[in-house]
Amino acid sequence: MKLTWLGHSCFKVESKGYCIVIDPYADGYVEGFPPLRAEADLVLCTHEHGDHNARSVVTLREGKASPFQITEIASFHDDVQGKKRGKNTIYLLDDGECRIAHLGDLGCGLTDEQKRQLAGLDALLVPIGGFFTIDAGQAKALVDELAPTVVVPMHYRGGKVGFDVLGTLADFTKLCDDVVVYESNEVEIRKDLSRQTAVLKLAGSCS
Repeated sequence: MKLTWLGHSCFKVESKGYCIVIDPYADGYVEGFPPLRAEADLVLCTHEHGDHNARSVVTLREGKASPFQITEIASFHDDVQGKKRGKNTIYLLDDGECRIAHLGDLGCGLTDEQKRQLAGLDALLVPIGGFFTIDAGQAKALVDELAPTVVVPMHYRGGKVGFDVLGTLADFTKLCDDVVVYESNEVEIRKDLSRQTAVLKLAGSCS
């Protein structure tokens, strides 16, 4: 399974010739990231905010069979059951070989049942910026509990621009002792990978 970070919380997940884009952002909506254009067989959006629901920037293909079993896990964008920012959907993708989860803009703790569903992940895409989502410390505590093989941080402030209320990547990585910095925005998710916090780099962004 190939995982490609397209900026902010947007990822492309590919397996067996099938491609899913999760949480595309609208043009000009996220400072520090270039305009997003992608092609995929399916688009998934964790919630209906402009930095996560820009379906129109993704060109959809037709005719390919999906290898993915997709599970939706209902959650909230804040710690008061959605009263501030609404609901959030966690997506769990399983292609029969690897299991990954995209937490979207998770802003609350998980129930025991949700944690059970997310046990044994090969990769976890986790927001770390705080304010709109869980922060770096909360994300690290969740990672420690779920113990995925690969952790990919997302939804943080990059460089000197972006949502200035968000925490930085360093706020999270300084809590981790297994950081692997990739020289590209791609990582191949395999069963033989070592436990790691994968920092992906996107050309033309401030990250």
